[in-house]
Amino acid sequence: MADCPQIVCLCGSTRFAEEFRAANRDLTLAGAIVVAPGAFEHAGDRISDEQKAALGTLHLAKIDLADRVVVVNPGGYVGQSTRREIRYAHQTGKPVEYTHDVEHSADACRLVVRGADGGRSSSGGAGR
Repeated sequence: MADCPQIVCLCGSTRFAEEFRAANRDLTLAGAIVVAPGAFEHAGDRISDEQKAALGTLHLAKIDLADRVVVVNPGGYVGQSTRREIRYAHQTGKPVEYTHDVEHSADACRLVVRGADGGRSSSGGAGR
């Protein structure tokens, strides 16, 4: 593991709870500090509208903490809330990577390229 671990924020639809767990595990075992959603509404967690709004704000703060963002997007799916998080990450200069190829949409992402490790990343700018 690195002396100063990188902080990675996971983003994506909460319907992919199992994929989030797998990405969290893989990144953690690779030596990263992982921040991710703590509740998975689309996977059955009950969340009020008020809590959902608060969690959305909290997740943007998690992006602020991160060195980079990894979007968990099986099948290339990137929903509206995730698009907002990706835009925010780009606006704050965070590199954004994807677990799967992205549905190409100007709203969803910028240019998507394969990283040296085989992952996908977008041209979002430098980390912190």
